[in-house]
Amino acid sequence: MSRFSTPRLLGQGFLRILTTKPQCTAPSAPQWTRLFSQSRVVRVEEKEETPMESMRGIFASATGNPISNFDGSDLVNPELAKEEKDDPLEPYHFHIYSHRHNTHVTVSDPQRNALISLSCGNLGFKNSGRKQYDAAYQLGAYVIDKMNQKGLTKKIHKLEVILRGFGAGREAVVKVLMGNEGKVIRNLITRVSDATRLKFGGTRSKRPRRLG
Repeated sequence: MSRFSTPRLLGQGFLRILTTKPQCTAPSAPQWTRLFSQSRVVRVEEKEETPMESMRGIFASATGNPISNFDGSDLVNPELAKEEKDDPLEPYHFHIYSHRHNTHVTVSDPQRNALISLSCGNLGFKNSGRKQYDAAYQLGAYVIDKMNQKGLTKKIHKLEVILRGFGAGREAVVKVLMGNEGKVIRNLITRVSDATRLKFGGTRSKRPRRLG
């Protein structure tokens, strides 16, 4: 080997070392780099227990029988649920309906349920006698007496008088309330209203009846 070939071989060896890529294994990613990973993360959300489900568990542990459709209705007393308490803000009602042929008096509770409902015909008046002033006066006195017998005068705290119609019995029953017969409920009256129906538009009225 000549002296000129030795440097050339050495140069080729160094060139081969510089051009050859070292094969080394890539180190594994540290644990803290997983926090910044772009991979999809699947989260398992914890299901919160509803109050009804907790009640089912309590009821099942107390009775020993698991109940899947427990809705709380078993804890309600059906007898107490049927009882309707009177609203202290709503008064009782004393309805006076008077027209040209008869007079009706109805006493109702705050829920609009009729407690006493009578007319002049229930007192024995027949035909044209039911529209008279005296018949309506006796009807008003009789209804107040029935209220006293049933103990409604002690139960009622507020009473509303509702007038309807312009018959002769309208003034007669009002006279009863203002007279000696109505003193037991007169102090209970807190409001007087008129519920007479007035026609507004609509079809043509019936021809007035004319006698003579």
